[in-house]
Amino acid sequence: MTPHPLIAQFRAARIVPVVRTSTAQHAATACAWLREAGITIFEITLTIPDALSVIRELAGEPGLLVGAGTVPSAADAEACISAGARFIVSPWVDASLAAPCRDSGACLMMGALTPTEVRAARQAGADVVKIFPASSVGGPAHIKSLRAVFPTTAFCPTGGVDARNAGDYIAAGAAFVGIGGKLVDEAAIAAGRREVVQDAAREALGIAQA
Repeated sequence: MTPHPLIAQFRAARIVPVVRTSTAQHAATACAWLREAGITIFEITLTIPDALSVIRELAGEPGLLVGAGTVPSAADAEACISAGARFIVSPWVDASLAAPCRDSGACLMMGALTPTEVRAARQAGADVVKIFPASSVGGPAHIKSLRAVFPTTAFCPTGGVDARNAGDYIAAGAAFVGIGGKLVDEAAIAAGRREVVQDAAREALGIAQA
């Protein structure tokens, strides 16, 4: 399978913030602050109320690569793509997501943990396999083991990945990582503490790209 052209961009960035907040306004604020800190790729999860409006607004800004996360169905994938999402992320394997991504040219990431699930994700049309939750199944050592069996698969571990261990995941063979946590610290966002979010972003970028 020919690698999706966006994978090179993900590899270069190393970090994809997973934006999961209780309001659309908090999500928009988080993305604005993270962009100021140098991040230009965003995964907007559909657990955010009115997530499509956030995707649509961000996708209209030049220089940003915007995708949708926690996408539960093909219909939702189509709606996200119509709003401007260029990659679709699901924490499980769902073959129905492949068609809308293939038809639009969007990059598809499906979730898996075991070798059987990784193989199923690839066969279902995943361009990238999201290892979730990565920290609870062995962390970087788990990624290294999977890479031995699937050397050509692009892995994106998420779940428990942060600035402290992002570099370890990259060294273990991850193509890039997904980070939420302090990058999208909703308490800091609600309190207007821009520096907390931006310091976390700069730390994560520095460690992952070291």
